[in-house]
Amino acid sequence: MAKISRCLWFAVVLSSVLLTWGCNDAKDPARASSSYQVVTVSDLHFNPFYDPTLYSSLVTADPSEWAGIFQNSKVKSPTGAGTDTNYPLLVLTLADMKRHMGASPVVLFTGDMLGHYMPEYFYCGYFQKPVTTPVPTCSSTDPTAVAAMQQFMNKTFTFVAGQIRQYLGSAPVIYVPGNIDTYQVAGIGPDTTFLTNNSSPVYNQLLNSSTDQQTFVSTFTSGGYYSAELLGSRLLVIGLNSNSFVAGSPTSIEADPELGWLNSQLASAEAAGQKVWILMHVPPGANSQGMGKDTPGQLDDNNVSMNWRADVQSTFLQTLANHSSVVTLMLAGHTHMDEYRILPSGNVLEQLPGISPCFGNNPAYKVLTIKQDTLVPTDYESFEYDPTESPVQFESLYQFSNAYGGQGFVTLNYSLQQLYPQLLTNETQRNSYAYYYASGSKLNPITSTNWPIFSCTISNVNGPDYIDCVNTY
Repeated sequence: MAKISRCLWFAVVLSSVLLTWGCNDAKDPARASSSYQVVTVSDLHFNPFYDPTLYSSLVTADPSEWAGIFQNSKVKSPTGAGTDTNYPLLVLTLADMKRHMGASPVVLFTGDMLGHYMPEYFYCGYFQKPVTTPVPTCSSTDPTAVAAMQQFMNKTFTFVAGQIRQYLGSAPVIYVPGNIDTYQVAGIGPDTTFLTNNSSPVYNQLLNSSTDQQTFVSTFTSGGYYSAELLGSRLLVIGLNSNSFVAGSPTSIEADPELGWLNSQLASAEAAGQKVWILMHVPPGANSQGMGKDTPGQLDDNNVSMNWRADVQSTFLQTLANHSSVVTLMLAGHTHMDEYRILPSGNVLEQLPGISPCFGNNPAYKVLTIKQDTLVPTDYESFEYDPTESPVQFESLYQFSNAYGGQGFVTLNYSLQQLYPQLLTNETQRNSYAYYYASGSKLNPITSTNWPIFSCTISNVNGPDYIDCVNTY
């Protein structure tokens, strides 16, 4: 997939406090104030193979012992540009997220728990073959080796989920599968075997048993999607498996059942007076990262790169338009970049920056400000870690309302829509957006030449409209 190829160029129950939020506002720290914070994160891409000397110890140990093994590694520095997240960066990230949890009732995680090329790395160690760079090429069809690989990846998933729970307390973590969360070497997203094998750490550790288990298992193990009611059922959080929507994806999971389920979930929420947040990994619209490194030239159907199948995207957008008023927040990940997309329904899809600096971005995450009565985001703050500078810590990169002239005090959805025309006409605003796009990294892919590719990604999610926007910019 395009996401993997881009790496080549940069190689247990909910706490008693939360249980009372929907029942007694006087005990609700969120509803006692006008707003509260929600921590969001994407694209962790934890790579347990960053220190090859640990391979044998990790294979034979239980995930509960892995932290001690990593702590004994001679590699003490967080990973840098072109590589995935190692243990030092993982704990640095989770410790900083913990600092900003506050009264956050939930953590939102838009996918990609696992590192790139994990099956290949595992097979290199398993058969004691050298690891090629920047991409390992080891593979196997031997049933014993394949079973060992899958077991190791399950252990990795369990370990990271346990670390998240250890650092972030009891708040449920709403996780959606990323396209790299899979046993498949092509990075096409999980199959039902992966989803079934890892449903337990998702439910018990990430969700912290905060939703009905039978309902969760029925949809997650078959399709990778589910929903969870939070805040005394005032809020429905929908986790989609948008990997099955991807154009050209050979995944065996079909999109149609998920889209039908989404429509019923939105209709039920609307009838019940609930607000809805939607999480996904791969966003609709153009794959700007797949085109943005080159001079745009003239785009057409042969050289444009769109993320989803056109028919799936059309159905999704129509479903969203039918219920747009109940959806107050939409989040995605996948590109590792800080960007957004204005959808035809009027909803805005916020794309979260990634933790893994694989694509040259600085590791970053966001803390949203949510209005407690409407469950609408009004602002956010981005925190980033620059691997090229000292000290080794996350720092505030920018707050939306300050960086873009105080617009975030209305609603974030409205403010982002109002920002787009300014990006076209105001060079200062455009330069700010370009700088924040890669979370302050000096390896920013946006240039004055390819800006139309990134600009039109914001405003046009339909293929023909996107092509026309770039060609007539």
